[in-house]
Amino acid sequence: MQDQPLFSVQHLTKSFGSLIAVNDVSFVIHRGEVLGLIGPNGAGKTTLFNAVTGLYNPDKGEVRFKDHDITGIEPYRICKLGMSRTFQVSRAFPTMTVAEAVRVGAYNRHEEKEVGEQVRKMLAFFQLEKFANHKCEDLGLALLRRVEIARAVATEPELLLLDESAAGLNATELGELMDMLKRLRTNQNITLCIVEHVMKMVMGICDRIVVLDYGELIAEGNPEQISSNERVIEAYLGKRALQ
Repeated sequence: MQDQPLFSVQHLTKSFGSLIAVNDVSFVIHRGEVLGLIGPNGAGKTTLFNAVTGLYNPDKGEVRFKDHDITGIEPYRICKLGMSRTFQVSRAFPTMTVAEAVRVGAYNRHEEKEVGEQVRKMLAFFQLEKFANHKCEDLGLALLRRVEIARAVATEPELLLLDESAAGLNATELGELMDMLKRLRTNQNITLCIVEHVMKMVMGICDRIVVLDYGELIAEGNPEQISSNERVIEAYLGKRALQ
């Protein structure tokens, strides 16, 4: 890892009327690491994702990627710089085939003559070859999650942000997803930031974890430190859990 962070958020704030969804949050992501972003329901995790990826304009603060100020710029420009994301609710195009959906991502960096090869690589990496001609609307949840990630990775990101990709998966499907994410890091040199409620995933693949509660950063550390942090335990389980 390098001293200069790949990605940084400084004093980010986002409000909706009187509701402060994200309040003065700062953290960095270093190249090559897996950062987990966790917190109870309503903690502001997805709002933070939306604010750093151009879907929302922050009220205050700065977002930097590869030393570029990307605060509030359009999502397609952020993607061109090398940062891609998935969504909590799958946005795979329902009437498209799996291959067509992945193809959408491949156009980010490839001309028409190269797109087919990029799609082939993504289908192979995510073990989707036999589903290439299936419509996305006919797939189960686990395969849809895989298509969503494959489409994001087809853009060739340096930083991939995953929004609750493990939600709803059974133990076998979760294990397969975790293996794929580990291979993305080691084989594709992709830095990962994951918003997640599934603690097996967070504790199993993250190097460092940032915890939000009511829009504020309440803890940061490695999995062992976070799992024993009293403020984190209280946020998830209430004060009685500490007694």
